[in-house]
Amino acid sequence: MRVKSLEVRRCLLTCIDIVQQLCRRISHRTHHQNHGHVENDESWHPLTEKVYKKLPDKSRKLRFSVPFPLFAYPAYLWHRSPGKTGSHFNPNSDLFHPNERKEVIVSTICWIVMAALLVVASCVVGPIQILKLYSVPYWIFVMWLDFVTYLHHHGYDRKLPWYRGKEWSYLRGGLTTVDRDYGWINNIHHDIGTHVIHHLFPQIPHYHLVEATKSAKHVLGKYYREPKRSGPLPIHLLEILTKSLKQDHYVSDTGEIVYYQTDPQLFQSSNKSE
Repeated sequence: MRVKSLEVRRCLLTCIDIVQQLCRRISHRTHHQNHGHVENDESWHPLTEKVYKKLPDKSRKLRFSVPFPLFAYPAYLWHRSPGKTGSHFNPNSDLFHPNERKEVIVSTICWIVMAALLVVASCVVGPIQILKLYSVPYWIFVMWLDFVTYLHHHGYDRKLPWYRGKEWSYLRGGLTTVDRDYGWINNIHHDIGTHVIHHLFPQIPHYHLVEATKSAKHVLGKYYREPKRSGPLPIHLLEILTKSLKQDHYVSDTGEIVYYQTDPQLFQSSNKSE
């Protein structure tokens, strides 16, 4: 398959922030097509109890302790989530279809070029300058990305269901997503806090998401969950994130409608460390 020139240009632009653009687009498509499905969803899907219990104690603690999950994005690109195999850098990964391998190779080449440019720049202007001008902004970007994407699928006041088998459907999965209010930041990232409509109708452009959400509320009725209003900055979401990480650890290995469960030992440990 010929890689479209538009995708190559997009890849070159987004490799500035060390993102596997073409590969991430594919895995994000998988996320949208399988949202709310325990096994088939991508990124912040729940761990099953079996997978959770196989994690080393240190990995469990780091995965569910602020701020460590906010640095997860680069590790996800390399290794995906626990319980899944493959990598965004491997064209033969089961994450991709055979006809997408060329895109993965192009994306990886762009990533390598950008990494090489950073090394050269460090030699020219010094590593401290690169740390200040690139590394710090990069990790701020990563933390914000993980923060936002996690809270769009976790941390609602009531436990939300995850599905598998015949109980899953595109509509039911989309309705497990959560809208968030980011205050002044809403417009900066194109009103992505209107996440329910973004998942149900991903073809709607970002500049119509607020309008579409207002219209859809009357149709969705009780299935729409109004987000808590934010001040100028979404400080309130830090408490929601911390609470969710302390309580939402895994789901049952069986059952077609499941909810997050809490590991009592990890919960007590996190309370003691505060």
